[in-house]
Amino acid sequence: MSDRPARLRAHARALLALGLPLAGSQVAQMALHVTDTIMLGWHSVDALAAGVLGASTFFLVFTLGSGFAQAVMPMVAAALGRGDEAQVRRDARMGLWLSAAFGVMAYPVFWNARPILDALGQDPVVAALAADYLRVAGLGLVPALGVMVLRSFLSALGRGQMVLWVTLAGVAINAALNWVLIFGNLGAPEMGVVGAAVASVGVQVAMLGLLAAYAAWGPGLARYGVLTRLWRSDWPALGQVFRIGWPIGLTGLSEGGLFHASAIMMGWIGTTELAAHGIAIEVTAVAFMIHLGLSNAATVRVGWAEGAGDGQGLREGAAMALGLSGVAAFAIIALYLTMAEPIMRLFLNPADPRADEIVAFGSVLIVLAALFQLFDAGQVMLLGLLRGLRDTRVPMVQTAISYWLVGIPASYLLAFPLGLGGAGLWLGLTVGLAVAACLLGLRLWRRLGAMGALGPAAPLPAKG
Repeated sequence: MSDRPARLRAHARALLALGLPLAGSQVAQMALHVTDTIMLGWHSVDALAAGVLGASTFFLVFTLGSGFAQAVMPMVAAALGRGDEAQVRRDARMGLWLSAAFGVMAYPVFWNARPILDALGQDPVVAALAADYLRVAGLGLVPALGVMVLRSFLSALGRGQMVLWVTLAGVAINAALNWVLIFGNLGAPEMGVVGAAVASVGVQVAMLGLLAAYAAWGPGLARYGVLTRLWRSDWPALGQVFRIGWPIGLTGLSEGGLFHASAIMMGWIGTTELAAHGIAIEVTAVAFMIHLGLSNAATVRVGWAEGAGDGQGLREGAAMALGLSGVAAFAIIALYLTMAEPIMRLFLNPADPRADEIVAFGSVLIVLAALFQLFDAGQVMLLGLLRGLRDTRVPMVQTAISYWLVGIPASYLLAFPLGLGGAGLWLGLTVGLAVAACLLGLRLWRRLGAMGALGPAAPLPAKG
């Protein structure tokens, strides 16, 4: 009798053991932004709209820079699969170098955000508040990217639990600081949207400190010396992190750009619609973090298998990862279809005169989000599997085509010329994600076939 079912169950257990803490930490990370959205929504609709616009702009720049941090995960996993601990240290250290350099160079974008937002046709009041937010929040880019590098390093080592606990601590700190700074409690000035930015910077610095301390002195981690002689250069490793990382950053930018463009176009429709869109995006982003956590676990597992030359383990692990992501997607679809309106009301002050209008519009968007759940889950899981193989350049091109040449034009066409408004924008998102999932699935199939990983129990070809 074949032992394949037993192997698949083992893959499922291993993926869940690694993936659930990572999914939890991704959800907790998203909870930082959800907390901002809820508290700004209770402050005022203008503050909420500005927070949505500012946070989406910050996230777009952060996503571009996070490619170097994300490259660390498959590289460290593959090095561990080969038993090369020295390379683990080199890859993580150079990821920190590149991330810090990007964060410093990107800050002028945040400082000069106001004319950019004005040029994009945003409401002047909302644009001014969003620009104030970005000038402060931009100071948190370097620590935020540093957190991402250490998350990747620890995740590749199977230490996702600590990442989860540190992120949960960040959520608690963020909520407390928001309560003080947004609303002016405990004698603090009422800072509104700027208070949310100050809180975000403080949280990123605190999280970086906690993760750095654990990475340096946690049980069994001192031997890697990831922060030892941090100033010491390693140009081959830096070049490798750069080559793998920049396509990941641009891939994230392509997807982030799709959603940012939808926020910009929703702003053309109206402030109320933009506020509802912001809440609905936050809700769907929380669900996406579950898929992203599983995708990160798949990246690590594939990296381990690829580094060890285990073709069968790679193939079966990829199949199980896609199956688990599909189960999660169906559960989320059921939640969206049954709880759209109650979810929307969590984010708004019932006394706000525009609350009912925002809830009605946002509920429609959340129901529409059920349409793209399977495609969104599929494309992020496929990206994670391909990154585990350190295949990043072709997926970058495929996602750019899917999101920018298909998704954004489809959103504009459906929303404005065809008159579907905000619902049309979200239908266009579905089209872009569906095309991406199809192209990435074909790419993974071809890569596994080329590597010999589709054959029965075949080892991967030796690396030359």
